[in-house]
Amino acid sequence: MRVLAALLALVLVATLWGVWTVRRSFPSLEGEIRLPGLTAAVTVHRDRWGIPHIYAETGEDLMRAQGYVHAQDRFWEMDLRRHITAGRLSELFGETTLETDKVVRTMGWRRIAEQEIALLAPDTRRYLEAYAEGVNAWLRRHPKTAAQSLEYAVLGFQRSGYEPEPWTPADSVAWLKAMAWDLRSNMEDELGRALAATKVPAERVAQLYPDYDHSRWPSIVTGGKVDDGEFRPAGEAARARVLSSSLRDALEGVRRAAEAMPTMMGNGAPGIGSNSWVVAGSRTATGKPLLANDPHLAPSIPSIWYQAGLHCTRVSRECPFDVTGFTFSGLPGVVIGHNGRIAWGFTNLGPDVTDLYLEKVTGSTYEYKGERLPLQTRVEEIKVAGGDPVRITVRSTRHGPLISDVLKDAETAGRGMAVALRWTALEPRPVADAIVAMNTAQNWEQFRAAAAKLEVPAQNLVYADVDGNIGYQAPGRIPVRAKGDGTWPVPGWTGEHEWEGYIPFEELPSVYNPRSGYIVTANNSVIGPQYRHLLTKDWSYGYRAQRIDELLRSATGLDAAAMGRIQMDDRNGFAPVLVPHLLRVGGPDISLLRDWDHRQGRDSAPAAYFNAVWRHLLLRTFNDELPEGARPDGGDRWFEVVRALLDRPEDPWWDDVRTPAKETRDDILRRAVADAHAELTERLGSRAREWKWGELHTLTLTNSTFGTSGIAPIEWLFNRGPLKLSGGSSIVNATGWDAQKGYEVTWVPSMRMVVDLADMDRSRWINLTGASGHAFHGNYHDQAELWATGRTIPMRSDPASVRRAAEHTLTLTP
Repeated sequence: MRVLAALLALVLVATLWGVWTVRRSFPSLEGEIRLPGLTAAVTVHRDRWGIPHIYAETGEDLMRAQGYVHAQDRFWEMDLRRHITAGRLSELFGETTLETDKVVRTMGWRRIAEQEIALLAPDTRRYLEAYAEGVNAWLRRHPKTAAQSLEYAVLGFQRSGYEPEPWTPADSVAWLKAMAWDLRSNMEDELGRALAATKVPAERVAQLYPDYDHSRWPSIVTGGKVDDGEFRPAGEAARARVLSSSLRDALEGVRRAAEAMPTMMGNGAPGIGSNSWVVAGSRTATGKPLLANDPHLAPSIPSIWYQAGLHCTRVSRECPFDVTGFTFSGLPGVVIGHNGRIAWGFTNLGPDVTDLYLEKVTGSTYEYKGERLPLQTRVEEIKVAGGDPVRITVRSTRHGPLISDVLKDAETAGRGMAVALRWTALEPRPVADAIVAMNTAQNWEQFRAAAAKLEVPAQNLVYADVDGNIGYQAPGRIPVRAKGDGTWPVPGWTGEHEWEGYIPFEELPSVYNPRSGYIVTANNSVIGPQYRHLLTKDWSYGYRAQRIDELLRSATGLDAAAMGRIQMDDRNGFAPVLVPHLLRVGGPDISLLRDWDHRQGRDSAPAAYFNAVWRHLLLRTFNDELPEGARPDGGDRWFEVVRALLDRPEDPWWDDVRTPAKETRDDILRRAVADAHAELTERLGSRAREWKWGELHTLTLTNSTFGTSGIAPIEWLFNRGPLKLSGGSSIVNATGWDAQKGYEVTWVPSMRMVVDLADMDRSRWINLTGASGHAFHGNYHDQAELWATGRTIPMRSDPASVRRAAEHTLTLTP
């Protein structure tokens, strides 16, 4: 009995210690807290979801309080983000993150962010400084890392003695580089073409990248400036040089460097993008516009977004903010949302703002126009927890840093062909000014002026205001090339493929109050081929845009609930093309697809079968010939590739080069059906009509650091789920998955928002997880199940309704 009592006592002590460790970092949400630097008291109301609405008398006080509140809920996330953007993850995690640090240091994100601070408007700099003061006030109040977040307690087992540095404005601005990297457009496509060309001829590579069919798919803007001249892409001679050179090693180096980067927002996922649309009052129940937005990004817990309201007690020049929306922890202001007069949303415009230049490197020089020029070099030292510092030499040409040899040893990297990256985000620009300008814009003209400042990353901006106007604006610093269309790596030594400047903002596509009464953006083509400038050749295809357009075209009397139903639409636009072929070739239980409505609900057996067939069809058709980095992920580009191949039953892509026989279309279709049936029978049982898409298509909300530690008890602390989801890749309810890896969800609508311009307080929103970054806090993942089933919560902004809904009120005093 004594032994048992002792064991029970130890268990009790351990449990109490665990509870204390977890809860000690939870924020104080009520009472009064002194925040040095304030000029007057600031009030923070939080509702049951933990969403803060902050009220202050000056703009600086508002941002100072936002910094404090962000730190209360998300400081570990903020600290992690600045280590990512500075290439300093190895200071926390040791050698496991060394490759990521090498790539980030090579690109120099932090160095560029520091240069950008001096370019910002005085107001923006003041807000950044005030925000940093708020974060640092929280740090001083919580000097012990174990009181800051549970992650620090876990980190202490690996790296003892770590103390976060004070926050700086550059820490905030550097996160914009991470945003730009994950939304950088077509670098993966450019690399994929080149990698594919190391295995198959160029004409077969072209089949894998179909042109955007403007006769079938919608464009955001129907008009545009027409140029009498003809755009000429890279000539065949230049393309032949790319294909005939010994490039595989250099291209593989670029692929490895890209894979070493953490997936912060989701670029590279199949069909990555977002949905937004805006509807004029002529189509709504109230006679005022509605605006919807759901950006598709990589899932994590906590979510990348943080909901908040920033309100001046009296809006004036000295305090111009009355804005509610989605913020990034670590960055002052609101990124997507509405103020008292306007609302706005983002999707990725995806212009081609990156080019890969092939460079002839010999020793410390590279060739350019027949001359040998010296490589620009700098040495970066990376501190490594538990090890010695690592030094790397970053080498650059006139086109940018050599990213192909970042992860090679010094001997291998010093000779032969290399690949340089030119990217607009590596040129310092005052992008942070755009956030302040957008938050305070009061009309279309002021909104467009704010958009002009959003140079990187370029986004499709949709707009609505309380006066009934709707609009669209394409911003961005988009290069004009002397030669080439940006779809292939180009020879850097000729000097023929330089950037000659950037498209003037006044010539970027825009539309205001279109006759249709609505505007849809879903990463589809912005404008038709008559447009005089090249934005990109690599649009997302029009499956999502066409479906949203179809649902809006005949709609009237729309309200926020109707907009939310469109956001959850799960019809697969490619299924009507493939299903007849599958029914024709037949196979076990293929009758499941006969009366299928092509919707992908989580309880759907046909959706489970169809997606399994689709995955195995891709693997059998392409994996035998394409290398890693060029294999199909299953997004809408592959819809179009297979659509064309279905009409060519003898095309070489159907043949499996690993077998002596020559396979045709129907051979591969039959094998894909058999593969899918065998897989689902093993995983879901023999009763096909009881299969469920959601049993395969699951999302585990994974902490971006310790969530993949491989240590089950630690993963249990931070991860949540799995959630069983509907939707799929290149569907409006865009829960994407990668055919190379399985059916598990790899990117998601990271939030959903519908703004009602007739009454902002009737607006709705939902976050992927919750407001808190503290595991086991009540607001850690309390929105996740609502999000998974398409439900939303009130997006309050009216002061009276905010006060009524407040469950906690905190006063910050000078």
